[in-house]
Amino acid sequence: MKKGLLGQTIMNWYRQLVRNSKYRWIVLLGTLAYLVSPIDISPDMFPVLGWIDDGLLATIAITEVSQILIDRKRNLRAARAATPATTAVEGDDAIEVEAFVVG
Repeated sequence: MKKGLLGQTIMNWYRQLVRNSKYRWIVLLGTLAYLVSPIDISPDMFPVLGWIDDGLLATIAITEVSQILIDRKRNLRAARAATPATTAVEGDDAIEVEAFVVG
């Protein structure tokens, strides 16, 4: 068995849950509850060992939320660039202009 395989499996499972919009807020609220809860896998009364699980979970959560926000911003820019902006002036001398916004 590879070293760290269980940790990688748990991290992939967590990422899939956070990226699923149906479960995203439940998982993030559960993560926050776990971080502030005195009940941990390794209690915080052990100076370094108790902080490792909290630190890893917080790091994964912040990384995933950041990646979701970056992807959303990238998708909005792409959608804005692909949508033509049409302007028309009414009257006899109307000119229709199509322009693409480059972000």
